[in-house]
Amino acid sequence: MVSPYTGSDPLVLEAQSRLSTGADLQRKVVLRTCGPTNGVCHNQKEYPDLHTAGTFAAAINAPCNVQAGSYEGVYDRCERLGDRFKFKEQSFREIEIGWYAVVLGAYVEYPDNSVPPSDAAGFHIHLRDPVPLAQGRAHWGTGTFIRNFVNAQGNVEALSFASYNTRWWVLDDGRHLFGEVRDYQRDAVDALLSVGILQGDQNRNGVFGAREGKAVPLINPGKPEESYLVARMRGHMQGEPIPGSRMPLANQPPSIPDMLALMCFIEGLDPNASQWNLSSSIDYARCSYIANPQALSLVGTGVTWRGRVQPILQSSCGGCHGGASPQGGLDLLSANAWTRLRQASAQNANLKLIDSGRPETSYLWLKLSGDGSILGNRMPVDPLNGTRTLPPEQLADIEAWILAGALEDG
Repeated sequence: MVSPYTGSDPLVLEAQSRLSTGADLQRKVVLRTCGPTNGVCHNQKEYPDLHTAGTFAAAINAPCNVQAGSYEGVYDRCERLGDRFKFKEQSFREIEIGWYAVVLGAYVEYPDNSVPPSDAAGFHIHLRDPVPLAQGRAHWGTGTFIRNFVNAQGNVEALSFASYNTRWWVLDDGRHLFGEVRDYQRDAVDALLSVGILQGDQNRNGVFGAREGKAVPLINPGKPEESYLVARMRGHMQGEPIPGSRMPLANQPPSIPDMLALMCFIEGLDPNASQWNLSSSIDYARCSYIANPQALSLVGTGVTWRGRVQPILQSSCGGCHGGASPQGGLDLLSANAWTRLRQASAQNANLKLIDSGRPETSYLWLKLSGDGSILGNRMPVDPLNGTRTLPPEQLADIEAWILAGALEDG
């Protein structure tokens, strides 16, 4: 039996009253923030599926999100052990696969005694260790792909699950294999890729994350600070930046009571259990995070750039204004966001995005506040539901920051 929190902190009392169990947390917070509009995000088609209590519970100790998408968005500590590669005709040991890519383009027939360019059209495999074969010439052979499986007796068994026969070249530092893809071989390559090859260095940064011994799951029972779900909301894990946009993209970020419920729920999970009951009460009374709930704010505190304004803009606007192709050329996730805000708007060159001391002539403020003098939708725009305004207290803090001079250091 969980004893209730009997203190006076209104944030803790709100969380305990509204989000008393893991089921409440899933239904009132996770579903609202991570699965908006009929479960469009994080549903049966998008890992992790968080739209039911059962699938949310299944996220406990589940692997991080490394599904297909931009490889730059994969966190090292989410990477898994890669499949292994070897040639059927050669005696050297299996080598772990870091990553692979198919470069599209017209087929070029390279002579046997030549070196194709590193970006030649064809099948490229990047391995953990050098391939002990001569460079500067082609090697005809059957590349086999090997993975560990658990057999019917419960024993781990290494099995070849796919193969590809072609001419191969060893390129660059010896860890790069290039496989020729003639027109008649395209179907074979498509079939190989459809099987799914596990990549040990999926983000292509040279670090084989699973071998670092610091892997983290989506929800790490007893360890909120080492839970990937929490890290994606915060944008960092134990001071280390998390690749990709902060979540949620299309909804208002969780409030302090929401985050308190999530952190206390995870902290209270038994790491030695194999199943967890979401209907059990969250133990707020013994949760370490009740000592300073304000620290859980995803939008910061205090009317300063780094402490308040930047986190608001990143969490509420970074989904569109961030990444490789930000809307309007405005990247609010970059390290230079404050400098860019001091410059003219791309939509109205007569107005700066932020005009120090003057909200009425700051293009960004006029868009956020819905001023009728500015054409277009009020910001931020929810890609699923249309316009979604910032809460009044956040708008007030942004306005106060501009009036105070919009300083970078507060």
